[in-house]
Amino acid sequence: MWPELRQQLLSGSYQPQPVRRVGIPKPDGSERELGIPTVTDRLIQQALLQVLQPLIDPTFSEHSYGFRPGRRAHDAVLAAQRYAQQGRHIVVDVDLSKFFDRVNHDILIDRLRKRINDPGVIWLVRAYLNAGIMDGGVVMDRHEGTPQGGPLSPLLANVLLDEVDQELERRGHCFARYADDCVPRRRTEVSCPRCSHAAREMRVGPSVSAYRRRHQTTHCCCVKETWW
Repeated sequence: MWPELRQQLLSGSYQPQPVRRVGIPKPDGSERELGIPTVTDRLIQQALLQVLQPLIDPTFSEHSYGFRPGRRAHDAVLAAQRYAQQGRHIVVDVDLSKFFDRVNHDILIDRLRKRINDPGVIWLVRAYLNAGIMDGGVVMDRHEGTPQGGPLSPLLANVLLDEVDQELERRGHCFARYADDCVPRRRTEVSCPRCSHAAREMRVGPSVSAYRRRHQTTHCCCVKETWW
């Protein structure tokens, strides 16, 4: 089986199978959509991830903590604690609305090409993005989104969201981002509208704005170690 699979991958004739749609309920009543790949496709994606991640991950922002080697949610909490200790007690909570469902494939591939100069790899990633999704035994084409559930999805999301990080850094914001959740920290409420405006202006694709599903400003009186 492997010699035939290897030949298909090298020749560019391999066709990934559609992912299986699985919905997981969320606290707000909505569903988180997962796309579960076949065993073979999961193996290929994992192999691809192990090659791409060491090349791409070092280029990501220091403010990004989600799904990265040697980084975890605990580190994002520690970063937030440091900002609070510096007097940045105002938190602007920004969440990208349905980010994983709305990723624009063309923009994602364009961003990936800037980091990886390998047509074979770009073709394979594109093939996975276009593989479609199976729901109730019916296969549907998919023209946007990178469903959570496969090994490649978190890396591809960070490739696209790194542009958001760069823009926030360019504007001088202190923040911590974990996947599609971002919490810029401010010293005063006066500066919060500017931070919110920056989020609204950013685009990671024609159908995805860096505008929040929820956007709220709150005070952080203290961050205790007992939180974790």
